[in-house]
Amino acid sequence: MREKIATPKAPAAIGPYAQAVRLNDFLFASGQIPVDPETGEIAGDTIESQTRQVMKNIQAILEAADMTVSDVVKTTCFLADMSDFAAFNQIYGETFTHCPARSCVAVREIPKGVLCEVEILAHK
Repeated sequence: MREKIATPKAPAAIGPYAQAVRLNDFLFASGQIPVDPETGEIAGDTIESQTRQVMKNIQAILEAADMTVSDVVKTTCFLADMSDFAAFNQIYGETFTHCPARSCVAVREIPKGVLCEVEILAHK
């Protein structure tokens, strides 16, 4: 069974897509950027502040799907600048202590000019 997952505790989709979709026991979450859902603004201008907000947004979507961070089996991470990798990785590691599979690449541009974006695949 396919179910759209949405929560006001994470930023609304800025296009024709869902925050996340559950298919049976799998959750596919769209890339989360560091928008504070309460203000609609980018959370800070450092990789640290933006990564923390991305992690909060991911946790809110997981909660809406009745899942936790420990259910995440794969992440795909996009950085605007690979020189931010060490700082990003430090905060990422505080959230994903169970070390899911991961890809992390630098890209030319991320929506809204942010420094990082993370999408997840979870299984319960």
